[in-house]
Amino acid sequence: MPVAKISPSMLSCDFAYLAVEAKRMEKNGADWLHLDVMDGHFVPNLTWGAPIISAIRPHTEAYFDCHMMVSNPSQWVDDIAKAGGQMYTFHIEATKEPLALIKQIHAAGMQAGVAIKPNTPIESVLGEVAENCDMILVMTVEPGFGGQRFMAQCMPKVEALRRKYPKLDIEVDGGLSLETIDASADAGANVIVAGTGIFKAEKPDEVIATFKEKVNKAQEKFA
Repeated sequence: MPVAKISPSMLSCDFAYLAVEAKRMEKNGADWLHLDVMDGHFVPNLTWGAPIISAIRPHTEAYFDCHMMVSNPSQWVDDIAKAGGQMYTFHIEATKEPLALIKQIHAAGMQAGVAIKPNTPIESVLGEVAENCDMILVMTVEPGFGGQRFMAQCMPKVEALRRKYPKLDIEVDGGLSLETIDASADAGANVIVAGTGIFKAEKPDEVIATFKEKVNKAQEKFA
């Protein structure tokens, strides 16, 4: 049974204190840190790349969950691996050769995640892609910017994936908070990305603990 992994999105942290914020999330119980890499082409926003990830790496032992919102995901595999990335999640919409890319990511020593946008059908990742990757990310907002409203209409995709692949890590990203965690957990997601829902919380440790409890309890029905 997949266990809960809570991955605060560093996109919502104070960028002037990246290392401090990473340590703060780890201290508050985060399992992973979600690092959004955007190239200004695949999505209309520009964030950090390998040099910033490399700068944060010495300051935390948290698992680096790198979400690659980039037009040419194969280009950055080695750079992210060298920077300390551990999960390299590319968008299925950004490549015509997902199996070759998964193989490239594994060869670089990282786990491979595959993301789908809200309007992308799950059929695009069923079969060989899901069987060879380590995680599927179902976006619950349009990728590119933090602070968007959670799209509950994506939950049937999460549930269908969980029932078909009971042992696979399934991640949700976008608008996750104490108000939306139940829907995500009940659908079968076990990796929870939350930005403002955690970083802006008065007690982030309690939010993370609640997320974990709800996810682990919900996973029991899929066992």
